[in-house]
Amino acid sequence: MLEVNRNENIEILSYSEVKRVDGYVGNYDVIVEKKPRYVNNDCNGCGACTEVCPITTSNYFDEHLGPRRAIDIAFGQAVPFLYDINRDVCVECFSCVEACELDAIDFSQVPEEVTFKVGTIIVATGWDIYEPHGEYGYGKFENVISQPQLERILAPNGPLEGHVHRISDSKEPEEIVFIQCVGSRDTERPYCSGVCCMLALKNGKLLKEEFPNANITICYIDMRTNEKGFEEYYQRAKHSDIRMIRGKVGEFSEDPETKNVNLRVYSSLTDEIIKISADLVVLSTAALPSKGTEQISRILNLDTDKNGFLTESHFGLMPQETKTKGIFIAGFAQGPKDIAYSVSQARAAASKVAELTAPGEVDIELIIAEVTNDLCISCGRCEKACPKNAITVTDEEAAVVDEINCDGCGICASCCPTSAIDIRYFKDYQLFTEIDGMLEGG
Repeated sequence: MLEVNRNENIEILSYSEVKRVDGYVGNYDVIVEKKPRYVNNDCNGCGACTEVCPITTSNYFDEHLGPRRAIDIAFGQAVPFLYDINRDVCVECFSCVEACELDAIDFSQVPEEVTFKVGTIIVATGWDIYEPHGEYGYGKFENVISQPQLERILAPNGPLEGHVHRISDSKEPEEIVFIQCVGSRDTERPYCSGVCCMLALKNGKLLKEEFPNANITICYIDMRTNEKGFEEYYQRAKHSDIRMIRGKVGEFSEDPETKNVNLRVYSSLTDEIIKISADLVVLSTAALPSKGTEQISRILNLDTDKNGFLTESHFGLMPQETKTKGIFIAGFAQGPKDIAYSVSQARAAASKVAELTAPGEVDIELIIAEVTNDLCISCGRCEKACPKNAITVTDEEAAVVDEINCDGCGICASCCPTSAIDIRYFKDYQLFTEIDGMLEGG
């Protein structure tokens, strides 16, 4: 991020939101709302404001396991390195204003809209984590946490500075259980999140290194280790005395005295029911399309699949392209994938953008839809049927075809009830004339 921030050709608009996108490939107008931080760019990150702030709230970056002040930095490596004020908890005591020597605190800030003219767009809106409230005691039992929470606990800059202990009593855990596929691989979310197996193996090995005498168990449906080196890593994890149970946890309860979580899991490999009294239970929860993915799909009028991920033009041949020319997708916005896959898809999307933005001219197809205004009744069928969003119908005028986005597929012509729309060079009389010519030549 620091390298990106230092690149003079890259402008980062953090804490901002895309509100509207108009135009077409090569000529998009992107309207972005910059949200107020109530701290201006004069801030040098000294932290004097945080030291005097009397309000403490939970830190979203630490998965709400640690505290932060009402005015604070998001995290130590944040780019840009600017503090922000959480106005939901701020009591406006103005202690930060008095402590700031640079007069960088500005409570008068309001949302600001800026407009950019761009030629192409890449959507990479990431993912959210499924919150399994009520499942396996999450949110009810103190010693049941999620995989992202464990990640922050293990992090050297996390709330526990990398030293794991039980949430209930700060004791070192002796019996740790990972439960995989929580909220996924079911009827509601049938897909695999793609990263949870390796994440559990990695964190299991880290815990084993810190607590060599601890018993660590991973309860899984299928161990999916299909990338280069993953199977070898799985074998090393098994050889480090991490127990693997192929089966789902059936029953769970909390011991009110010890706060241990009692689990019963059926092993489909050994055909036995195993009981475990766990000090710490870690849930590997489903990966979801981010809320930003849903929002940007509406703004850009992009299609999504039944799970909410953005739909590509063709999964195998055009995995970066969308139905709209000049708009590409990359990473988890298109579907679950690991870091290596996300990076390769992002590079591919960047190369597609380079093709369109390179100097020179771009050839467009002349075979597009044409409308006979006298016949059009503005029924809107063509607009709904167009897979490229290339047709607009209003009450006052006939259908209008966007010649840039139209690729002449002919779907609109097939559904028009008055034959008001047809394909240039492929009109009925042209086709019949061509057929007559071929028959006469024979």
